[in-house]
Amino acid sequence: MTSSLTQLSSFGRAINAVVVGASGGIGRSITSQLAGMENIHRICALSRTPIESTNKVTNHFIDLEEERSIEFAARFAKRVFGDIQLVIVASGLLHDKAMKPEKALRQIDKDNFARAMAVNAIGPALIIKHFAPLMPYSGKTVVAVVSARVGSISDNFLGGWYAYRASKAAVNQIVRTTSIEIARKNHEAVVLALHPGTTDTDLSKPFQGGVAKSRLFSPDQSAECMLRIIDDVSAADSGKLLSWDGSELPY
Repeated sequence: MTSSLTQLSSFGRAINAVVVGASGGIGRSITSQLAGMENIHRICALSRTPIESTNKVTNHFIDLEEERSIEFAARFAKRVFGDIQLVIVASGLLHDKAMKPEKALRQIDKDNFARAMAVNAIGPALIIKHFAPLMPYSGKTVVAVVSARVGSISDNFLGGWYAYRASKAAVNQIVRTTSIEIARKNHEAVVLALHPGTTDTDLSKPFQGGVAKSRLFSPDQSAECMLRIIDDVSAADSGKLLSWDGSELPY
């Protein structure tokens, strides 16, 4: 895996960024790398567990399963930061103490399925609903949602993981649909779904057994690659699902 550090110079100005899921493995790395960029003015780091605040990074609580929490976070960002040019949704749910990916239909649980949809699909949709109005109507803006290759319908040859696959397929459709609406207000706006590759985080740790070392990325590596993609894309790429290496993946 190769990557080069970016400064997000394609935005053409110093920008304010929002990172949702800033306390997670990938979200923390994204926040840290953004904080080191000269072109980043301020960062609003949103998570359920706060990370360290700095002169650039301001924390705020968010719960993706509660729309009022998302709405309140957006109001906070507007009051403190004003315009937002970059929103990255790096949160996600595959498993926890109460749930794990299904291997067969008989393992589908209604409540766990609903939680996966709430965090992985409905939450990002509500983030875009409340944060898109804070983005300028001119100049490059980017909303990037961390998705997954397993959300691709046409690329599914293994089956299983019903709730996670369905929720990521749903968020891919949300990205595609919102990209059309947002483009009507700003022709330079980009809305993306990003596949970070298999990343060494708590989310993927139980499922890394069959992954070659060369294909298991650190959070910093995945963050670098996704930020490079964000710097490289233009409105022509809006609505796409892109892999960590910049290649387009099928929906």
